[in-house]
Amino acid sequence: MDNKKNGIPKLRFPGFTGAWEQRKLGEVATFSKGTGYSKQDLENDGTPIILYGRMYTNYELVIHSVNTFTTAKEKSIYSNGGEVIVPASGETAEDISVASVVEQANVLLGGDLNIIHTNKNVEPVFLALSITNGEPHKDMAKRAQGKSVVHLHNSDLAQIKLSYPSKDEQKKIDSYFLKFDSLIALHQRKLEHLQEQKKGLLQKMFPKNGEVVPEVRFPGFTDAWEQRKLGEVTEINPSSEIPDNFEYVDLESVVGTEMIAYRRENKETAPSRAQRLAKKGDIFYQTVRPYQKNNYHFNLMRKDFVFSTGYAQLRPNINGDFLFVYIQLNNFVNEVLNRSTGTSYPAISPSNLMKIKIAIPTNSEQEKIGKFFKQLDSLITLHQRKLEHLELMKKGLLQQMFV
Repeated sequence: MDNKKNGIPKLRFPGFTGAWEQRKLGEVATFSKGTGYSKQDLENDGTPIILYGRMYTNYELVIHSVNTFTTAKEKSIYSNGGEVIVPASGETAEDISVASVVEQANVLLGGDLNIIHTNKNVEPVFLALSITNGEPHKDMAKRAQGKSVVHLHNSDLAQIKLSYPSKDEQKKIDSYFLKFDSLIALHQRKLEHLQEQKKGLLQKMFPKNGEVVPEVRFPGFTDAWEQRKLGEVTEINPSSEIPDNFEYVDLESVVGTEMIAYRRENKETAPSRAQRLAKKGDIFYQTVRPYQKNNYHFNLMRKDFVFSTGYAQLRPNINGDFLFVYIQLNNFVNEVLNRSTGTSYPAISPSNLMKIKIAIPTNSEQEKIGKFFKQLDSLITLHQRKLEHLELMKKGLLQQMFV
């Protein structure tokens, strides 16, 4: 028997039994609409205001604070605290099928926001969770109308079917997911801090344009860095004899910057595109739209493999970890773009790529810098995986704890 069809979720907190009640949203809530403000009305200070765009760019289950301001107009709509807001328009039906709770009173609610006021039977946070993650989300997406811009009206919201348990169970669910969101936010802040730390160190640990020493160095290093062309310190697209049987990798399917997965291929079953043999330590540089920085360093490989791609294959004769960091620098990417051709899909030829000058220190300093950033990248990847795991865990729990 499918408990969900009978109004019972798969997973519940101890002590709660019985089916959830089902009503149309219009039976347990009333509705209003925000008033017309736009981005052009925003100012550095004034009355706090929420515009519908925040629901896409900075989504929060509960909006605790507001950092956008404006000068209030007559007949504006203010929050009392506890309202549930839903975008009234957006690019896709999925975009506008989300909800947040406005915690503070006296916040202006801008136009293109549907405002839901729940009655005593439904907790605002529970409703926002249901709209964003539960069956009401699918129902709302089906009711959204429009093509290039989709719209959702309060009259549509009133017809949404909502299942809800007792107030005590709602509060238990609310508290649990608010704590879960706090944990996710903590890991997100840690990840962003590490990414910002790396960004700052990249600027300080490599010489600026026209300079021969970086601002920050490891102790014991004082020599000026040497200017060399990329083609002088690496071999590009090295030619190798492809064996009859090999491991084949499509770079477009690679996740992360270091490749460790393979699949068996042979000459008869391998893709017919141009193929090259790659070795441990090779670097693959994205030559089409190089500003995206989708580059890979294959230094965890167990054996050689064959790849088929439009990337430039670099085989460095300097420290590979150092070079991999260097090609991520904004100065390097800007120089690549200056030498690229095309508009929609700018690309650089291998010959032009090899002409770009880079600054390199002694071998021992290269090794020190390369190892440092490799460890930092590993730490960033660890936090990314933790964050992804928490988000997947939350998604799974929401599916089991809601009817």
